[in-house]
Amino acid sequence: MTRSLIVLLALLISGCSTMINSATRDLADNLNNAILNQDDLETVRQGAPAYLIMIDSFIQGAPDNSDLLIAGSKLYGAYSSAFVDDPGRTQRLSEKSLQYAHSAFCIKRPDLCEIQKLRFPEFEAELPSLQAGDINELYTWGVAWTGWIQARSDDWVAIADLPKAKAVMQRVSELDAGWDEGGAQLYLAVMNSLLPPSMGGKPDVAKSHFEKAVELNQGSNLMVKTLYAQYYARIVFDQELHDRLLNEVIAANAHQPGLTLINTLAQEEARKLLAESPDFF
Repeated sequence: MTRSLIVLLALLISGCSTMINSATRDLADNLNNAILNQDDLETVRQGAPAYLIMIDSFIQGAPDNSDLLIAGSKLYGAYSSAFVDDPGRTQRLSEKSLQYAHSAFCIKRPDLCEIQKLRFPEFEAELPSLQAGDINELYTWGVAWTGWIQARSDDWVAIADLPKAKAVMQRVSELDAGWDEGGAQLYLAVMNSLLPPSMGGKPDVAKSHFEKAVELNQGSNLMVKTLYAQYYARIVFDQELHDRLLNEVIAANAHQPGLTLINTLAQEEARKLLAESPDFF
């Protein structure tokens, strides 16, 4: 990392903006990969804030670089959802994640930059204009938007955005169901599980998305089964499914390229959920 920062400093002195953008983008990608492949949660918990500040500085130097904005959004979103317990901090960090994601989306599709302000029927009508070339920015925006909503789960104004975020993920799924190893399927599953059936939740729809996500990632992302147990099996009071899924997560190998951190988190959460199972059911 030190050598990369020295190279960046030299490039800043030379004033070559194209090379700066390339170098900072590569470093941001390397930072994200290093974090995602870490299996010591406490190391990430303590070290990630320094990376957040670093990527902020990169973005300040290249505010129109969509790759950097996407990397920043992912890092802020992952850190706030996984390691921050204070609701106020979670909301602030998820706000930054959403800002970065939306900025990247606006760079890609300036004609749709203000789409989120439309009423839902008009919003939904614009989504078919988004095509395969837009999927990275669209998916990143949808992920950040979902995290923003979850960080404000007691705010009905924020929850009112849920249908729009869900429609974004549905469009991603239509464009490429396997994008990010079925990530859109997982988000659709959780979003259909956030509310009880009496308030619009759709557990049957959630189940089909969970099953599709498991199929698409072939078991490499253990968080899918952990969330399947937490958000579906508990809602329908299916202890057999709940315990089977969690035991499969705990028994699996967490070390997978790009997924080691999330798998380690999934196993930690699975152990907690399994320990609570006798009391919950």
